[in-house]
Amino acid sequence: MSYVVLARKYRPRNFTEMVGQGHVVQALSNALTTQRLHHAYLFTGTRGVGKTTVSRILAKSLNCLGADGQGGITAEPCGVCQACTDIDSGRFVDYTELDAASNRGVDEVQALLEQAVYKPVQGRFKVFMIDEVHMLTNTAFNAMLKTLEEPPEYLKFVLATTDPQKVPVTVLSRCLQFNLRPMAPETVQAHLVQVLQAEAVSADAQSLRLISRAARGSMRDALSLTDQAIAFGGGQLQEATVRQMLGAVDRSYVLRLIDALARADGATVVDTIDALRLNGLNAATTLEDMTGVLQRMAVLQAVPGRAPADGLEDPDEVEIERLSGSLPADETQLLYSLCLHGRTELGLAPDEYAGLTMVLLRLLAFKPAGSAVATAEKKTLKPAEAAPQAVATAVAASAPVARAAPVVAPAATAPAPKPVVVAPPAMVALLPKPIPVEAPAKPAAAPPEMDEAPWPDDDGPPWEENSATALTPSRTVAIPVRDAGEPGRADQPQVRPPASPSALAPIAPSEEGDFWFDAVMQLVRAEAISALVRELGLQSQLVARDTDRWVLRVERESLNQGNSRERLATALQTIGHQVRLVVEIGTVADSPSRRLALEAERQQREAEAQIMGDPFVQTMMRDFGGKIVPGTLKAIRA
Repeated sequence: MSYVVLARKYRPRNFTEMVGQGHVVQALSNALTTQRLHHAYLFTGTRGVGKTTVSRILAKSLNCLGADGQGGITAEPCGVCQACTDIDSGRFVDYTELDAASNRGVDEVQALLEQAVYKPVQGRFKVFMIDEVHMLTNTAFNAMLKTLEEPPEYLKFVLATTDPQKVPVTVLSRCLQFNLRPMAPETVQAHLVQVLQAEAVSADAQSLRLISRAARGSMRDALSLTDQAIAFGGGQLQEATVRQMLGAVDRSYVLRLIDALARADGATVVDTIDALRLNGLNAATTLEDMTGVLQRMAVLQAVPGRAPADGLEDPDEVEIERLSGSLPADETQLLYSLCLHGRTELGLAPDEYAGLTMVLLRLLAFKPAGSAVATAEKKTLKPAEAAPQAVATAVAASAPVARAAPVVAPAATAPAPKPVVVAPPAMVALLPKPIPVEAPAKPAAAPPEMDEAPWPDDDGPPWEENSATALTPSRTVAIPVRDAGEPGRADQPQVRPPASPSALAPIAPSEEGDFWFDAVMQLVRAEAISALVRELGLQSQLVARDTDRWVLRVERESLNQGNSRERLATALQTIGHQVRLVVEIGTVADSPSRRLALEAERQQREAEAQIMGDPFVQTMMRDFGGKIVPGTLKAIRA
């Protein structure tokens, strides 16, 4: 007698032998027991999960005569009567299986439907089983719609497909649909243990674990791989032979790679990948195995001591637990994501091992700094020992302060003296150039807490005054740029961030603000300014003006461009203002753009109030439950 492969030899003969599809078995068993039978069933699911098997068991349940020949419809077919044995062997005349992949035309479907007018010859029901039904043409689907909706009482349709999205909804609506799920690896492994015990084949747990994962939810694939592994291993299943047959990567390589990445050892990573290349091990499989180990590590990091999901002892569990403690949780998640998405990049790389190298080295490129000192050094470009002072200096440098105003770090305790932080030349070069202001009407003296001047030399700040960015003190009025800071912290100035357009503070009217708004809007209406020049005018504040020189303040350094400043001055000449513009950086409290934004908000509020107060709108909301979606009302400017 010829050998029968395991997938056919151990095909379930009844519902009790079905594995991993309890939800389908329970529904069909209850329907058969109560005889609440539908006329059309649709079984969906990936390959090898039991669609054809369930169809044959259902046909036997409908036509089983019992061991004594007196049985009826049952959820437990006997398996020994003429109907059961003929269906198992494929010789039952009233059970027809049609392969829609090779018989997809309307002629084949019409030939099948012509048999529907004849009553069963041997059994109780005629059962038409159409496999891969999604392969039928639209014409074939349309030809069977009427019979599928109202078949004779002795006819049952069973449809099976791996792609239900391609089945027309007109067919789906006429069928009772069951989705057969892919089986979990532990379910497949448990069934393989029973099969190998019946076959008297020895196998270790790790070899079965590899096969059950390689099957990817398909029991038929698992049994086929088991057949291949028995032949490859000479009648027994060992982890080494099964791993070699599947081309799976030895777990030691995976653990070595993760350990090297945790230690930021790029040389070991490259050497290990070279070893994979020499041994011919698959790069995609390496990334797949790494994702499995990293997933286990992430679980141990989140839930220490948690047992594996499959309940089986892993010989590498101790090493995985050690790695979970050596690699931070955020880097574990990052490496998992890199390995998961890196598999799609292997086909785009010059070769898969080069792609694997780049995927793993990417973690080292994104690896965060190991200490706060290194982070401060990277951000401030200062030596590590000066990192705290550099950070304080960088914060204070965000506002254009006068030369005599020191930046003082907050003291830890009240009696302790306040250290003075001196800006180094490299940082001073990055500071915005201040505008000289009038000296106060009192003798100039250094603050009592200062022991030395805040600048590296006695000649003043390390920049040259420019006539385009500085004013003569006697001809200008100083405008404060900074806030006073928190109450009780006058020694620590703070710069207020610009208000968002949705929460603008009211603007106090001023003569300078009104004058600048009228001038800018006159230029805008005349289209005398555009692009960056227009933005400079709209977002600036006129803080001081002289007969031939005006001082503007903007919040963004990008607007302080010489070309834009000169073009704005030229545009002002067209409306009668022969002036030279000076631009400083600071907080803007009153600008044409802020005034326009406040006016737009006012109009928007008035429009919303007008709509909400409309009697018709109120009636629609009260009687019909209408709602006004926030953000959909727009004020139309006249």
